[in-house]
Amino acid sequence: MASKKRQYGYGYYDFGFYPPSKPREAKGGIKAQNKRGSFGESWWAKRWIEVLESFHIGARLGRGRSYARSGQVLSIEVDKGAVKAKVQGSRSTPYSIAIQMKFLTRADWDKLVNAFAAKPIYAAKLMAGEMPQDIEDIFRELDLSLFPSTYKDLSMDCSCPDWSNPCKHIAAVFYLLGEEFDRDPFLIFKLRGLSRESLISELTQRTPHEEKSKTLESETNLLPPEPFPADPALFWKGENALEGLFGEVRIPLVPAALPKQLGKFPLWRGTAPLLEALESCYAQASPKGLDVFLGEAG
Repeated sequence: MASKKRQYGYGYYDFGFYPPSKPREAKGGIKAQNKRGSFGESWWAKRWIEVLESFHIGARLGRGRSYARSGQVLSIEVDKGAVKAKVQGSRSTPYSIAIQMKFLTRADWDKLVNAFAAKPIYAAKLMAGEMPQDIEDIFRELDLSLFPSTYKDLSMDCSCPDWSNPCKHIAAVFYLLGEEFDRDPFLIFKLRGLSRESLISELTQRTPHEEKSKTLESETNLLPPEPFPADPALFWKGENALEGLFGEVRIPLVPAALPKQLGKFPLWRGTAPLLEALESCYAQASPKGLDVFLGEAG
């Protein structure tokens, strides 16, 4: 069915004109990590979900959460100001979702980046990949909004036959985006028209030198010192390694420490959280890897 623009709010289903349909089973869909309760752990993810719930679409919210948890959302693509998704509903052909958010203008972003750069704590947190708690205050001072504040800030469309906008399929995509915002808070900036890379680049150019030095020093202190090899040629050949070059070799105290530093995997499709699944694999593989290193493998 061709997509169409809808009226926001209630539709025929809310007044009992036809019963809710049962979705077809979806294979390989994106499953929410949240299994019950509310979506979103961070304040910015909760703010995003509040936008959806402000539309007062009744039972569709519950069905949207169910769709998000059962993997009915087959794909999500996030670009500047736009989200495209495919959701498996009751018909054989998945429904096409399009969500567009109103861009902030170049002039708006110039004012915002200047305001961020003028407050060292904001610049330091953003360059470290953290969303400041009260960043919305800066938006309000400039008469702007980080999150959609009115219907005019959002355009949503789904190819399903439900005339409500948003429908349960759009709601499912909203909930999954909320989880994704937990992992990557800069997605909301991207939907407003400025990528994380552009924001960090502009902040770096406009932040005073002494503040950038503090930020760099803070980040550097988090990393352990890296020893310089005595002979790089021998290091790459792996021959005649110096005694003690590898230091103490033991099973890590924390399984899957490196993947955990990467954070949640974007739009994960598995039934179990990826990091939990990897943790057990690392725990089983580590003793065998140590045996191989020590030459004790059978």
